[in-house]
Amino acid sequence: MARPKNLRESLPGLRRIFGHLRPHLRQERTLVAGGFIALFTEVAFRLLEPWPLKIVLDAVVRPDLEPTPRLMLMLVLCGVTVVAFAGMRALASYLMTSAFALAGSRVLTKVRGDLFAHLQRLSLRYHRSSRAGDLLTRLTGDVNRLQEVAVTAALPMVGNVVTLLGMSVVMLIINWPLACLVLAMFPVFALYGTRDSARINSAAREQRRREGELAGGAAEALAAITVVQSYGLEAEQQRGFAASNDSSLVSGVRATRLSAGLERRTDLLVGIATGMVVTAGGYAALSGSLTPGELVVFVTYLKSAFKPMRDMAKYTGRIAKAAASGERVAELLAVRPDITDGPLDVTPPRRGEVRFESVSLDYGAGRWGLRGLDLAVPAGTRVGVIGPSGSGKSTMASLLLRLQDPTEGRVVIDGLDLRDLPVAAARSQVAIVLQESVLFATTIRENIRHGDPTADDAQVEAAARAANAHGFVSALPDGYDTVLGERGATLSGGQRQRIAIARAMLRRSPIVVLDEATTGLDPDSRREVQDALAELTRGRTTFLISHDIDAVADCDVVIAIHDGRVLAQGQPQEVIEVTANIAAASETTGSPTEPRRPTGA
Repeated sequence: MARPKNLRESLPGLRRIFGHLRPHLRQERTLVAGGFIALFTEVAFRLLEPWPLKIVLDAVVRPDLEPTPRLMLMLVLCGVTVVAFAGMRALASYLMTSAFALAGSRVLTKVRGDLFAHLQRLSLRYHRSSRAGDLLTRLTGDVNRLQEVAVTAALPMVGNVVTLLGMSVVMLIINWPLACLVLAMFPVFALYGTRDSARINSAAREQRRREGELAGGAAEALAAITVVQSYGLEAEQQRGFAASNDSSLVSGVRATRLSAGLERRTDLLVGIATGMVVTAGGYAALSGSLTPGELVVFVTYLKSAFKPMRDMAKYTGRIAKAAASGERVAELLAVRPDITDGPLDVTPPRRGEVRFESVSLDYGAGRWGLRGLDLAVPAGTRVGVIGPSGSGKSTMASLLLRLQDPTEGRVVIDGLDLRDLPVAAARSQVAIVLQESVLFATTIRENIRHGDPTADDAQVEAAARAANAHGFVSALPDGYDTVLGERGATLSGGQRQRIAIARAMLRRSPIVVLDEATTGLDPDSRREVQDALAELTRGRTTFLISHDIDAVADCDVVIAIHDGRVLAQGQPQEVIEVTANIAAASETTGSPTEPRRPTGA
């Protein structure tokens, strides 16, 4: 396990996240400027607040003093001034907190939006190697922690530092020897603070990593809840969750314990400094070099000056956790998308002509998705793609949709390399219907409209009719306004497929990919879905992906893929004969024969 970084080593990550914050902060500069004006106003009134008390003490601490109307008026004015200063300081503090909180919330809300958009741009390669729960923790928990700490810790610390500087200057003016005595405590605090903040930050980073693992495991178990319950895996999953939960707890307790220790040491330093000032200041007052009122102001400033130190000790833990969260967010934002817009700002003519030219896709570590695929598909052709699971069939679909780019060769639609096109333009050429069609937890109308966000209600209904979905949708209590469960779980498999087909129809793409679109359906549902698919694919270039040769019997051309290579290509019956021979040879030799093409392919 890599050693967690300390606070100093975390600074590059914090600088990176600040780089993402800076453009949004510029948009809120008026609000931020107002917050700083309120901050400096609050500090000014905090500095002025003890002075009426100083005036009163110096006026009344005299043995021969007699109450006079003038003295009584001065006392009343001092009392009113104390109340006025306190009220103005409270108002300035309220305005400062409100301005900074609003600016911080706006900025980090925009950062969360940027992060979500960035996640959606990252390729399948990245998402397949990442845990969804950890990404979700970064998107929500880490950004929330940055937002919370910015408002509750970082900005108050700015005010405390300004207060500390102002009070140090005033104390030096009042009595510089006493002030030097107080300031001598600051290096001791800095020594403890630097050492402990590194430990706190290390513990906080470890805690955030553990929390990401915890969220990833929980998301995985909940996504597979059917399998977990069917196989009785609840106890095993609970043990794994408990172990991750305990690890997160240990890291969190360590960070809290270290932060609490720093706070208590700071309290002890404050007590030592106060005792020294009371002793030395009392002697100075007795010798006449310091008035009683100035001594009270000095002690009041001392208490107030050390408050920032106590707060810095208290906030160090929070800021360390925010540093860890900021690093995780910056790390994710630094990931470069594999799939980016090409140099040509054009849209293909939407004929549907497709070519795979010597296409290979290397997953690394000796794993190939495709190797040397050559295929020319005229517009309107119906292509069957068969092969066992993991052979590369779905990889072809992902390349067509430009969810991935080939390692070698190129994929061409209507004469244009997909990598030369804007990502949106390339993907708009293809509509896909999967075996497990994903629907969203919104209305049926909106799920269909995802195919074309500009479509009106009449076009949505027309697509549903063409997909044989209008009948069952109309029978629902709320019709097209029925809100679906997560992933469309409130519908049957056949109903989900027909909604997905309606969505694909509304897309009106020249190329359609059917990836095991009827697998697992009962005979009645299969019949209805097949009728809808026939309507969807009429006149369009179609890739029908299946592991079953009978499912592609009506295709114009069929290719058989095994281990990323084309073993056979041609008319359906010819490919059936070739694959049967290959299967027989494989049973004898234990491995597939070399790829071959039927006559006339």
